[in-house]
Amino acid sequence: MLYPEVESHVLEFKSSIPKNDQILKTVIGFCNQAGGKLLIGVNDLREIIGLEEDEAIQLVEWIEKAVYDATSPPIIPRALIQRIGDKLLVVIEVNSGMNKPYHRTSEGLEKGTYIRIGTSTTRASLEMIEELKWQSRGLSYDSMPLYQSSEDELDKKKILSFLQSRKHPGSATPTDDTLFNYNLIKEEHFRRYPTNAGILLFGKRVDHWFSEAMTICTHFSGTSGREAIATRDCIGTLFEQFENAYEFILGRLNRSFTIKGPRREEKFELPVIAIRELLLNALIHRNYHHKAPTKVAIYEDRIEIFSPGGFPTPFPNLRLGLTDVRNIAICKVFREANYIEKLGSGFVTVFDSYVEWKLPEPKIINGDVYVKCILPREKFQEEFVSDPNQQILDLFATADNLSVSEVMSQLKIPRATATRRLKALVEEGKLIQVGKGKGTKYCLK
Repeated sequence: MLYPEVESHVLEFKSSIPKNDQILKTVIGFCNQAGGKLLIGVNDLREIIGLEEDEAIQLVEWIEKAVYDATSPPIIPRALIQRIGDKLLVVIEVNSGMNKPYHRTSEGLEKGTYIRIGTSTTRASLEMIEELKWQSRGLSYDSMPLYQSSEDELDKKKILSFLQSRKHPGSATPTDDTLFNYNLIKEEHFRRYPTNAGILLFGKRVDHWFSEAMTICTHFSGTSGREAIATRDCIGTLFEQFENAYEFILGRLNRSFTIKGPRREEKFELPVIAIRELLLNALIHRNYHHKAPTKVAIYEDRIEIFSPGGFPTPFPNLRLGLTDVRNIAICKVFREANYIEKLGSGFVTVFDSYVEWKLPEPKIINGDVYVKCILPREKFQEEFVSDPNQQILDLFATADNLSVSEVMSQLKIPRATATRRLKALVEEGKLIQVGKGKGTKYCLK
């Protein structure tokens, strides 16, 4: 007979009574996160093995007191005997705790705190322990004040630009109420401080206060990552990092081109909406308390986006659109700035876009202190063009001359990028610049 449910972050099976410390670690892991049940008498294949009646009764009699005495703050699990057919199981159940982090008293807080990662129980890192403390107080790291800094570190022009671009603009003046409502500043003991979110979103010197909160993009030759073709360090605010990294990735992708009437249409090798959603997810939901950069690695067969810090809650069902926000203030600003359409829709969009394009399924790996998203690339074909400057030359198939604005519109790239590429082609002797200022045109030499 099989047990009707499968193991998960809230359910674990044991075929026989485990050692006391194994029960403790699992119970602590459940209590530090979403709660859960430990079923004793069911093996890894979901087969109901059962326990002898005497051992089941003895386990239920001592387990509650044993866990209570060995944990801090004390955990009181519920233990009961469940009969399925002619088999007896012991069910040890615990709710999500209110006074996190919970730990094993004999090991201390740093070594005795456990969490659930998928179907496993593992020791929590120091960063996760801090995050559990914030959760128990209803706080998020991004909304905490940066005491070493001052309100002058916030760029009011960037804040004004955001306020003017919101979905529901309202007042576009960065008043005190606005700054407090968006958790960009905090006041404590009659002094005002920018929050971590305030600096990350609108700071004048983000890299000074968060030296590792950057995005490193690297294009590697082949599939192993041994030889770098190009690399870019994307620094500045999170908005600036996103735009810079997104441009870098698209500039390294293969594209195919077709001419339909007067227009030239292009198609990337994979759905760019998937890249956009995963890059936004990495920047918005990463753990900024963890001192490590966000990384993008482009290989011949895949794109990997690495985000420091695991999911804020046990690994969710990403296809259902479930979301649990780690950085509440950062997420709110990105959503109102029209970068996020709907909460929880990002991963759904990624999977759906790959199904639509009939490409291999993306992979999401949830580690202890990281999340890695892997987007498979379509195999290289001759009709694809990977040289970004060649993309501009191809535009002349349907035009005698082009302006910077026309290149921007056709290739969907920023003005600075279009100008830089056109200048490079002039220097290579492939294009001629005609005129100056707004009337500047470029034509084939």
